Amino acid sequence: MKLDCAKDALKNAVSLTERMTGKNLSLPVLGGILFSAKNNKLLLRATNLDIGIEVGIPAKVSEEGVFVVQGNVLLGVLSSVYDQKVSLELSGENLTVSTVNTRSVLKCLPSEDFPTLPTINDSESFLIPADKFSEGVKSVYYSASVSDMKPEIASVCMYSEGETLVFVATDSFRLSEKKIFLKNKTTFPHILIPQKNTLEILRVLDGISGDMVVHLSKNQISFFVSDMYITSRIVDGIFPDYRQIIPKEYSTEATMLKQDIMNALKLTNLFSDKFNRADISADIAGKKFTVESKNSAVGENSTVIDASLSGKSITCGFNQKYIVDCFQSIKQDSIVFRFSGEGRPLVIHGVSDHSFMYLVMPLTT
Repeated sequence: MKLDCAKDALKNAVSLTERMTGKNLSLPVLGGILFSAKNNKLLLRATNLDIGIEVGIPAKVSEEGVFVVQGNVLLGVLSSVYDQKVSLELSGENLTVSTVNTRSVLKCLPSEDFPTLPTINDSESFLIPADKFSEGVKSVYYSASVSDMKPEIASVCMYSEGETLVFVATDSFRLSEKKIFLKNKTTFPHILIPQKNTLEILRVLDGISGDMVVHLSKNQISFFVSDMYITSRIVDGIFPDYRQIIPKEYSTEATMLKQDIMNALKLTNLFSDKFNRADISADIAGKKFTVESKNSAVGENSTVIDASLSGKSITCGFNQKYIVDCFQSIKQDSIVFRFSGEGRPLVIHGVSDHSFMYLVMPLTT
């Protein structure tokens, strides 16, 4: 095998695929990247058996071939050279990586042990701009559980409602929902993508805005976009019926500038206790919206925010870090806090955009 290609294109492809290599002690070849050179194209493949990726880049192929090398080693080599072109040549079990000024020899792994990526045939499929899919996942993934004890909530749930694609995640203490509007109507049931896989998918799709083809099956979801193929395992489980916990009525509503509440919560973080508690009060008669925190070892803080209030006076305690997390998903300058009573969920959304909804449960202590 022998080929020449642009160093930057190869480095970017190796960087994307190396993230999805595995640490499987019983199958060490998963720690590498499979390279296949054919028809003036170099195809890179990596998988950890939970998620996989194939990336194609143009190359001048003199001799076709297949090899597997450790991705992190090759990435280190490519990051340390400054020539614009790189040559790859396979000789026996060694890969020679050379430029005008450098020459490195890498040991190869047995390519015959490298698994193929699952392909989805005769499945549900739909088109969505890659940046819209990324927006949906980014808006909710941080609310998913980081523990695998309950895989169904350690996932991002995706389902369709006519021309709307809905993304949801929860760890049972807070919940995020984001609706993305599609050009075409599509129908498929709830799909659960492991949260750790969504992070890798987001990294791959970063900066890509073209249309993406999404294929769905019972056990897999796959994405085709910009010479890339990504496939992920789907969690076999049932996502909680979250709509039943969304309040139907609200007793108190507060509208304020997002920056004001962000600044207040940033300050309360300095004084909050081990539960990151912040007490939020809406005093209707006094027309005051207050954020307070107290720590016996540090001190206490109280900040009054200029807000438009309606309904009944209320005071509730929340994990202030949970509230801060949702601000990244709200693009509007003004936001609404909707309280449904003491001991009941708080719902947050932008003033003029209801495509995103965030629910957080109050602290009970």
